[in-house]
Amino acid sequence: MAYVSVPKDLTKVKTKVIFNLTKRQLICVGIAAAVGLPFYFLTRGVLGTSNAATGMVILMLPALLFAMYEKDSMHLENVLLNIIRVKIIRPGIRPYVTENFYSALAEQEESKKRKDSKR
Repeated sequence: MAYVSVPKDLTKVKTKVIFNLTKRQLICVGIAAAVGLPFYFLTRGVLGTSNAATGMVILMLPALLFAMYEKDSMHLENVLLNIIRVKIIRPGIRPYVTENFYSALAEQEESKKRKDSKR
């Protein structure tokens, strides 16, 4: 008898389209191929095979990262947007600062002593 494991949380199940990839992954891989492959074929005569292949990988890497990277069920653009919000857009963490009443009282006493000494 065949055994199929069923995940407990069905919200994490993603629909696979082709080659066990989701629609998002297929689109991003297609964009990566549309950018990287023409670069390779157009520059391998000028740059050489290994330099053209390195350039192709560098050009394809961002699209592949957007396709595959996922942390805490958030895609890379959401993670980057959250980092930008926290580090750049919003102000930094403000430290908790209290007034030192003892130093304020000490300053008042010193100012009273100065006034009394001037008289």
